[in-house]
Amino acid sequence: MTAEEMWVAYRLINPQIGEEVDAWQFGAEPDLLADLVLRGEKTATASAYDEYLFAGETLPEVGERSVILNGAGKAVCIIETKKVTVQPFHQVSAEHAFKEGEGDKSLAYWWQVHEEVFTKWLGEIGLVFSLESPVVLEEFEVVYPLS
Repeated sequence: MTAEEMWVAYRLINPQIGEEVDAWQFGAEPDLLADLVLRGEKTATASAYDEYLFAGETLPEVGERSVILNGAGKAVCIIETKKVTVQPFHQVSAEHAFKEGEGDKSLAYWWQVHEEVFTKWLGEIGLVFSLESPVVLEEFEVVYPLS
């Protein structure tokens, strides 16, 4: 199913959402991360704040809905953003790491994976990652399809 097809199906039960579709994949492992979302194990994500600035994009906002895509670009679900905060990388909590649902769900695992990926991604746009780098922390819930 395409993102547009899923959005149309969701609009039948939630007509006030409008027609504009926001669709995207999760970072380095879109299939794994989309599966964790569908299983209810992943209810949060993190991204480098500086990537938003570089791309001229606005930060996610509470109430926004997004179609989550798998690695092949197929729609798997729609999420609604419930909370957005920005804080230095080194202040991310164990609670947030657990909500991201990846690996063993520990803060140590979260640090290792995210330090590597943020260093790589920021480096690709000519920026330098540090433990002080701001991180956008987003919490969400699946709103379609409901299990």
